[in-house]
Amino acid sequence: MHIDAAADVAADLTRIEAAAAAAEQSGYDGFGIPEARHDVFTALTLAAKATSRITLQSAIAVAFARNPMSLAVCANDVQLVSRGRLRLGLGSQVQQHIERRYAMPWSHPAARMEEFIAAVRAIWSCWATGERLAFRGRFYQHTLMTDFFNPGPNPYGNPPIWLAAVGERMAAVAGRVADGILCHPFTTATYLREHTLPWVRNARGSLDGFDCVLSVMTVLGADEAARSQAERAVRRQIAFYGSTPAYRPVLELHGWGALHERLNALSRRQAWEEMADLIDDDVLNAFAVSGAPEAVAAALLERFGGAVTRLSLYTPYAVDPDLTARVVAALRSADVTSG
Repeated sequence: MHIDAAADVAADLTRIEAAAAAAEQSGYDGFGIPEARHDVFTALTLAAKATSRITLQSAIAVAFARNPMSLAVCANDVQLVSRGRLRLGLGSQVQQHIERRYAMPWSHPAARMEEFIAAVRAIWSCWATGERLAFRGRFYQHTLMTDFFNPGPNPYGNPPIWLAAVGERMAAVAGRVADGILCHPFTTATYLREHTLPWVRNARGSLDGFDCVLSVMTVLGADEAARSQAERAVRRQIAFYGSTPAYRPVLELHGWGALHERLNALSRRQAWEEMADLIDDDVLNAFAVSGAPEAVAAALLERFGGAVTRLSLYTPYAVDPDLTARVVAALRSADVTSG
């Protein structure tokens, strides 16, 4: 199991660059960068220049905010700058954001994503082989590539593509056309093992050579007061995700479908603290791991060992880096022992 660090969603570009360098110095295997307030490829380029060893993941790049050609160019450039260390994580985002924030088309997201990835690979293949670009699909057509705009073969090859998925259709797309799946933090061990991975396996035939990447909500604190603040922040995050209709099936699996209805209604009033109050200990413990660093590491391995190939800690609060370092050290120690 590889252990990754992740950039703070609210961090500016300078802090992201510094965090990537710190993650490499601290011995992490990879560094994930979300697309929120900054362009993810700009941030990845800065991280690539500041590091030399760790893999760099877009977590995620919003596919439908772009077209296959624009994304293929950006990913190819980061792969060059990083000398082959990019892991291209893609996601669809939700309809409201694609249509109202990006003013881009939305329809048939799973089918569109499958074609989007196929188009990106066709563009890369054109650059690598010199063959004519002739991609004609239902949603995208790419039929023109002249020498002036062709960067040629990437000496480091093309980056693997990881696809973010929660539901069955998108998980099946990941299995058919991607190299790995990015599981949402709003994932339980039961949902992962009983739904997500079987969906991928059914579409792919085997999970061999396929990455399963997961960021796990984690409660850590140096003392009781810090742990209480961390726990409140995690309850708030669970409530926020639980209010989203796309994530309702995760709650329904555990018999908490009615909780989604209550959270969704409160979210329309932006009653965030009231929503957090609805996240009881059973729900908290299903989605998050809490305790001393060594206990957290043991729980992570018990829940996700053998199922997840890459893991990171999702801490939606200010966390003492010494505590996360202890979790990572305990995970690595257990991995060495088991090996």
